[in-house]
Amino acid sequence: MTDLDTHDPLGSYRDRFVGTDSDLVYLDGNSLGRPLRATGERLRTFVEQEWGARLIRGWDESWFLLPEVVGDEIGRVCLGAAPGQTVVGDSTTVLLYKAMRAAVALRPGRTEIVVDRDNFPTDRYVADGVARECGLTLRWVDVDTSAGVTAELLAEAVGEQTALVVLSHVAYRSAWLADVPALTRIAHDAGALVLWDLSHSVGSVPTQLDAWEVDLAVGCTYKYLNGGPGAPAFVYVAERHLTGDVPLTQPVQGWMGALDPFLMGPSYAPAAGIRRMLSGTPPVVGMLALQDMLALLDEVGMDAVRAKSVGLTEHAITVAAELLPDTVLASPREAAWRGGHVTLNHPLMREATAALWRRDVIPDYRDPDGLRLGLSPLSTSYDEVERGLQAVREVLDALA
Repeated sequence: MTDLDTHDPLGSYRDRFVGTDSDLVYLDGNSLGRPLRATGERLRTFVEQEWGARLIRGWDESWFLLPEVVGDEIGRVCLGAAPGQTVVGDSTTVLLYKAMRAAVALRPGRTEIVVDRDNFPTDRYVADGVARECGLTLRWVDVDTSAGVTAELLAEAVGEQTALVVLSHVAYRSAWLADVPALTRIAHDAGALVLWDLSHSVGSVPTQLDAWEVDLAVGCTYKYLNGGPGAPAFVYVAERHLTGDVPLTQPVQGWMGALDPFLMGPSYAPAAGIRRMLSGTPPVVGMLALQDMLALLDEVGMDAVRAKSVGLTEHAITVAAELLPDTVLASPREAAWRGGHVTLNHPLMREATAALWRRDVIPDYRDPDGLRLGLSPLSTSYDEVERGLQAVREVLDALA
């Protein structure tokens, strides 16, 4: 244990996660977070009591409203969002599609979707599909892969034909932390809506979606929210788009998003409020682990989580500069522009990542030549960072 761990006010929370007492070095928390120990008991209780004992009655007793209940918790704890604007539903991809289609429908007559070339592949692929489906054009923003979209770049891209701007809060490759309020204002000044992907920030970087006047946002829950593999995503829609003269509608009209799900009539009428973003049966089991992490984040507070995140990434950059001078930092050096991970470039990083995994040191790899260190604030220790980077040094030396 390093001195940094000894004096870390959040260090004790690491013991609440499964596997942190092993020698394995886990530096991929921004791809899949560790499970909480409490989640095992929650899953057992659910199987034996809620599912096993209550059976179909569980829908009336709690499951039916769970997407909104958990959505409101995500909004309160992590997003800076008032109740009634966030709901848990499908996968990130499906919710991105719903949100994009809904957004462009609110801007009829406009012909362009703006998206940057370094946005996460899913965002780009879905935007491309929506553009072709709706007869729109993609307007691409070229960015430095070690940085992200700036105010100047976005101002040059938007205009009177922009219907929607699709951006990531934290860039998946570089960890560039976007200026959400500034970029949102630029899009609004052009008359466009903005959809923010929060997948690499939620649970690590605090947000204030209401105060920033964000229109829509989507995020996954298996990274810093530790919901487990395949855990469902969430979508945020600002209240003004749910209750205005022309309320938002989404294209996947399913029974759970209907005004009266059990009427089962011949035609579809959307539910009032955020529930209209739902389609099919909610993923109840997929929301269980997520609730444990939300409770922990609420206990700790997002400001404290962000402070620990900055400490970990600063430490990683400092240690890498000493041990790995032959690598290139591909993340912002200033903490104010950096999310919760750090990327180091080296021509041998693809081979190094495979070798590290065989040694039970688990970082991630992203082209071009990037070793990505996903440092989950409550389950990663400073000592773990040091041991991981020492292993990188040894592997690179062996490969050379």
